[in-house]
Amino acid sequence: MKTEPTTLGVLGAGSFGTSLAVHLGKAGGHRVHLWARSPELAARMAAERRNPEYLEPVELPPEVVPTSDLGDLGACELILVAAPSHGFRDVLRAYLRAHPERRRVHLVSATKGIETETLARMSQVVFEETMAADREVRYAVLSGPTFALELAKGMPTAAVIASEDAAFATTIREALSTPAFRLYSSNDVVGVELGGAVKNVIAIAAGTVSGLGFGSNTLAALITRGLHEITRLGIAYGGQPRTFAGLAGLGDLVLTCTGNLSRNRRTGLDLAAGKTLAEITGGTHFVSEGIRNSIAVARVAAAKGVEMPITEQMVQVMYEGKDPRRACEELMTRGLKSETEL
Repeated sequence: MKTEPTTLGVLGAGSFGTSLAVHLGKAGGHRVHLWARSPELAARMAAERRNPEYLEPVELPPEVVPTSDLGDLGACELILVAAPSHGFRDVLRAYLRAHPERRRVHLVSATKGIETETLARMSQVVFEETMAADREVRYAVLSGPTFALELAKGMPTAAVIASEDAAFATTIREALSTPAFRLYSSNDVVGVELGGAVKNVIAIAAGTVSGLGFGSNTLAALITRGLHEITRLGIAYGGQPRTFAGLAGLGDLVLTCTGNLSRNRRTGLDLAAGKTLAEITGGTHFVSEGIRNSIAVARVAAAKGVEMPITEQMVQVMYEGKDPRRACEELMTRGLKSETEL
């Protein structure tokens, strides 16, 4: 893969997929094929030069080519998948079927989540599907504190690109970095993927405590203890401790817990206001990843015997109707212990 401007494919025309396409087209000079599942949405984007459903304020630059035909991505040298975690496997499988003749796939996951049914991280989904399709793959994951709207507007942003293939991580880092989008490379795929998934659940809790009217003391405590949960789980699955103190851990967690553009934080605010999960998710396509991923994260933790009290309480609030204030009280009255225990 070349490090100069090249042809990219983005699978998923939600807010983040669109923002990646916009930024990499405009600031990176890449030609980007932006694939939408809906032919109607792709046609509207092509005609209006905006994504009216997911990122309406941002104009699509000439370098971005909307499409609903996976065949149009055949010449792309790199594929970025920005589909929700529950749709990631189907999107990847469809892409592989559309391009069976290409042996090696260069693929970057920009999805933050865990598959609920299989408890697979996105790297595991990729390897399962490429093996089934008899394809070779070079894989990396992109994660970090990246609100879609800010990235699309060219605001300075930093993120992590992680791959077990160090040369591939370096190549992607050099190819996709721009003056406003700084990428750091890592070899910790497990840590980066788990950090991106679990922080969504902690952010729902952060929105909940803010919505209940608790102050900055409470929020700071929750973010800090939430980072402990993320770190415990990540280390149990082989992640590197330093990853969780970096952009894909602490950085992403702080952004999602405090930023007004965070859908996960908004979910917590709604829970604190007394809304049910059905009311929160009904009638919108902006469903936060943390809602589905809370159950998956809790199951993944249970499989390794990892204690995650914040995650457990949020599952009970969302899916068992537990009162949010009672959940906070139970977190505060748990048995006392050393802060350094992981």
